[in-house]
Amino acid sequence: MSINLFIDTSSIFCLYHYESGTNEMEEIFHKQKISTIFLAEITKLEFESAVWKKVRTKEIDKIHALQLLTAFEKDFSKYHFVSTDNTVIETAKLLLSKYGSDGLRTLDSIQLATAVVLKKYVQLNKCADKLLEKLMLLEGLNTQ
Repeated sequence: MSINLFIDTSSIFCLYHYESGTNEMEEIFHKQKISTIFLAEITKLEFESAVWKKVRTKEIDKIHALQLLTAFEKDFSKYHFVSTDNTVIETAKLLLSKYGSDGLRTLDSIQLATAVVLKKYVQLNKCADKLLEKLMLLEGLNTQ
């Protein structure tokens, strides 16, 4: 049986740059037959930001950064990007009201809202961020 998967930026990044979480993400793709991979539209922006942060912190050089960005962009056709529409924004606002005091921040609220909006279409949600994973569980989203 194939499943639909929602992945946040921290987890999709692990597939392009080896770090903590890479092995777990690769295992998901080996164990599961994935039908559709959903990403929030803001993942394009967050991915780029993560790459340049790696350059700023001297973890990678500019050439490697450009290779990562090119590889991700080449794979865009493999993903279904979910627009940050009014439904996602309103859901994010509600989630911030609910979890803002627990540490939920703007961009993660959009990621979480996207996952919540997709709840009936997605069987598995993955994120490397521990707070976001905890909030996904509180929202009744499957992360295992």
